[in-house]
Amino acid sequence: MLKKFSKRNLQYLILTVFIIANIFIWTATLRADRHGNLTVAFLDVGQGDAIYIEAPNGNQLLVDGGSGRQVLRALGKVMPFYDRSIDAVLATHPDQDHVGGLPIVLDRMHVSMVITTENTASTGAYGAFEDAIRDKHPKRILARAGERIILDRGVVLEILFPDRSVRGWDTNTGSIVARLTYGDESFLLTGDSPQSIEEYLVGKLGGKLHTTVLKLGHHGSRTSSSEIFLSAVSPEYAIISAGKDNKYGHPHQEVTDLLAKLKISSIGTAERGTIVFKTNGEDLVVE
Repeated sequence: MLKKFSKRNLQYLILTVFIIANIFIWTATLRADRHGNLTVAFLDVGQGDAIYIEAPNGNQLLVDGGSGRQVLRALGKVMPFYDRSIDAVLATHPDQDHVGGLPIVLDRMHVSMVITTENTASTGAYGAFEDAIRDKHPKRILARAGERIILDRGVVLEILFPDRSVRGWDTNTGSIVARLTYGDESFLLTGDSPQSIEEYLVGKLGGKLHTTVLKLGHHGSRTSSSEIFLSAVSPEYAIISAGKDNKYGHPHQEVTDLLAKLKISSIGTAERGTIVFKTNGEDLVVE
């Protein structure tokens, strides 16, 4: 009787394991079915920037990582639960509210490539980021205008700035500016780039800056988002990545007034939380 009971329990155990395994496989399959969509998620990491990009083929890029470990929680809401890798990480500049969370990303996930400038900072947060790069040995690339990162067929991240070494520059001024394009839709990511660089890019690229979605520089600070730049970019949406009731007063009133004047819709992570865009290259949906 004991043998029969044990054998029956073993059969139930095998059946249970089989059912759980099937649930896991089908869940993973459904999560991986992207229907040809590019996902761009402006993560709610408080007062900081972190942008998760996932191409239709599953290739992933994280632009900045906020100020600390909250980036892991935010990533957990947009990445498949079983995924412990990110193909590339791009750090726009070495300020803590952009690189502070990247050491834990490099520690917890396999990262194949890191993209930075030559610029550095004498802060603990930036030092930890450099230590993580040395420990984990991802391929490292220095950003230069004209470089193109192919995430998928038709999905391209192009570096617009810097076009020279920014070693020793003010950290914000040396921010990487990049544009992600998929079909008719595009996203312009500006780090904390100030008005001087915005105006430089307008003089260099003019109307070629036109973009569907603009991540406002420096969390909506008055030091960025000049009228000439916003007019040249002429986005449908402006994203403000800032913490709720932050001590800097971001976004500044001058910027929100200018967005209203130019009839540009703005969405903020402070009010909305993580902001997710999906596009098939023709239609754009914000979730």
